[in-house]
Amino acid sequence: MEIWIYFTLLAATMQAVRTAGQKQLSNQLNAMATTSVRYVFALPFAWLYLRWLLEFRSVELPALNNDFLFYALIACVTQIIGTACLVIAFRFKNFAVATSLAKTEAIQVAIVGALFFAAPLSIMGWFSVVVGVIGVFFVSKVKFSFRLAFAGSDAIAGLSFGLAAGLGLAITTLLIRESSLSLNTDLIVSAAITLVFMISVQSLISLVYVYLEDKQQLLLMCQHWRLCLFVGVTSLIGSIGWFTGASFQTAAYVKALGQVEFFITLALTYRLFKEKISPIEYIGMFLIIFSVVILLLWA
Repeated sequence: MEIWIYFTLLAATMQAVRTAGQKQLSNQLNAMATTSVRYVFALPFAWLYLRWLLEFRSVELPALNNDFLFYALIACVTQIIGTACLVIAFRFKNFAVATSLAKTEAIQVAIVGALFFAAPLSIMGWFSVVVGVIGVFFVSKVKFSFRLAFAGSDAIAGLSFGLAAGLGLAITTLLIRESSLSLNTDLIVSAAITLVFMISVQSLISLVYVYLEDKQQLLLMCQHWRLCLFVGVTSLIGSIGWFTGASFQTAAYVKALGQVEFFITLALTYRLFKEKISPIEYIGMFLIIFSVVILLLWA
């Protein structure tokens, strides 16, 4: 198998594990502090990873050119905006519909990539992405209702923020790829440089925000440092997978394959909490696997 497949599967697995940790951490910290943890507690390990990688790959640290800074800085902002839009969408009554639209990130990556980033997909590639998104809808237990979607101004706002969340995260993935490629060096190293740069900037932004919003949250982060460290490290490993996978392969394919995260999450839930898997979830799992098979064999 190609290297991007290994890194993407690593990313999907670790993101599922990180999400489980974040769910526990969210009971102790507010939303922004919980988000900040994934950057702040990953930062020192990200720098260590980059230093080791430069020595292991025998590559010198390249200069950060204007193209890199342009793409990477915008990616930092779009990721924060995408996350913020998703949080805002939860405040509306139709948060289920908003969530379902946010989960269209994979197909939005394909559309935006084809229109603005010269990254078109084959017919089978498009088919794989669509099948995978449908499978995610089933597995995530999101019930989409057109009556709910058009029930009023709150519903329209929820729809808008949900769609904006998916778009923000989709653009982030595309910009990460452009940032990495702009360095014109070893792709694994360029992915690591992009990752370290973005985590550094986002750590600064999120810490300043948490400090200004509620200083008490910083103390709580220290008190729950073990769980914070777990979230930070698993987040870093997952990000290494996403950034490296996107450096080697078109972002749409990476996100399409990455949808196996929902399959992994469901499997972990079943194993850890002994929850029963419904027939509709089995259908979703089948569709996700089917989309991956299409992607790997025919796209």
